[in-house]
Amino acid sequence: MEVKRITLPMSKETAKSLRAGDRALLSGTLYTARDAAHGRLMTLIEKGEKLPFDITGQVIYYAGPSPAKPGEVIGSIGPTTSGRMDAFTPTLLDKGLAGCVGKGKRSKEVRESLKKNGAVYFAATGGAAALLAQRVKSCKVVAYEDLGCEAIRCLEVEDLPVTVINDSEGNDLYEEVSK
Repeated sequence: MEVKRITLPMSKETAKSLRAGDRALLSGTLYTARDAAHGRLMTLIEKGEKLPFDITGQVIYYAGPSPAKPGEVIGSIGPTTSGRMDAFTPTLLDKGLAGCVGKGKRSKEVRESLKKNGAVYFAATGGAAALLAQRVKSCKVVAYEDLGCEAIRCLEVEDLPVTVINDSEGNDLYEEVSK
């Protein structure tokens, strides 16, 4: 199977070209955010305030990296369970988010919002956090440093391996495999 190379931020055309089951390598700018950061983003949206980064075309990786060892860019950075972000994801997709990376199934509402917004959900391999960290070339906190590992970080990644789970057509790899 062909592996697709995707440059981030991701265009709508690229997102719409991906299908559930596609393997991909992500390169470019990727943001991390978990539960607490998502809650703060929702507060800003509700107040009509500006987000700490331009979300248009971006992909959020649901990860909270461990501290970097001396001489390393980042510590282990495995995906966290995506379902914890389901309450927030449709709003962020409506604001221009092009995709997200995590692990596990998404709710029906998220899958419908991915389809409506022409976006995708990728899974990264859980248990491979140390290997995934090798794909991170730079890392800087852009918001909510007080959250520690859950702060929003801007990563520059090269060839981060992912699989498309939910595509913009409404397909779900987990459902297809379980049939």
